[in-house]
Amino acid sequence: MIRSMIIIIGFIVLAPFIGGLLEGIDRKISARMQRRVGPPITQPFMDVAKLFNKEFLSVNKQQLFLLLAHLFFVVFAGSMFFIGSDLLMVFFSLSTAAMFMVMAASSTHTPYTGVGTMRELMQMMCCEPMELLTAVGFYLASGMAKTGIEKSFLVSDLIHSNVSAIMYLPGFFIGFVFILTIKFRKSPFDLSTSHHAHQEVVKGITAEFSGGAYAITEIAEWYEEVMLLAVVGLFIVNSNPISYLVAALVVIFVYFLEILIDNTSARVKWDLMFKITWGVIIVFGGINLFLLENVSSFMKFFQ
Repeated sequence: MIRSMIIIIGFIVLAPFIGGLLEGIDRKISARMQRRVGPPITQPFMDVAKLFNKEFLSVNKQQLFLLLAHLFFVVFAGSMFFIGSDLLMVFFSLSTAAMFMVMAASSTHTPYTGVGTMRELMQMMCCEPMELLTAVGFYLASGMAKTGIEKSFLVSDLIHSNVSAIMYLPGFFIGFVFILTIKFRKSPFDLSTSHHAHQEVVKGITAEFSGGAYAITEIAEWYEEVMLLAVVGLFIVNSNPISYLVAALVVIFVYFLEILIDNTSARVKWDLMFKITWGVIIVFGGINLFLLENVSSFMKFFQ
């Protein structure tokens, strides 16, 4: 219990610091790719501090509550993950957080947020199936690895496998990394909102957020970004301590890949995003799930 509380406090304190640094590194690398100097790495922290110093203006009384609920469920999901809880519940908590974000934006009843909200819901329809399939894939892989445990959704069980989950879940890994482009709101799938100035519908779903309210959404994104990258590392981590170093290198590579994609691709329309994403889910996730189920059946037959 004490260990779990220490981990939760550590996540609450350190995750926004790490997420803010990642955001600053993202801006700096993006600027270099565009032959610009770019802002300092600490710029995201200065931006958030500036937002909190501004007067809080809200369209209605519900907006702040909904945004705080969004932040709470993101932090809750990350805390559950790092203390080794149920991975399926982690993704359900993220989905709940996303719905609070949608409700906060739609409560303003303005044209810009209306368009952004619809695009956000479309992005959720693209991301969440792969998230749930990833949780199911980890569950099936835990039963195939020689861990001495039954199939489990618990992160604490998954990290003690003798074999990295990616050995059984290469398709799920590709699919999950693919939807990170949507989750991180990067081109070509930055339809509902974007961190960059090329968004055509002002700031999309966040158009009516200002001051402290907008700062809350930024901090929530930092928490979520750290947690999602940790899930990437979960594909690599096993009972061997060296796997943690390998996982860190894979996470760094994946994050750089997302930045590269963001700076080398143009935004697509929602229908093309839907087709591409579901195509990736069916091809990589579906085939991997089919093979995983059949291999598991063969193993039970010969046992």
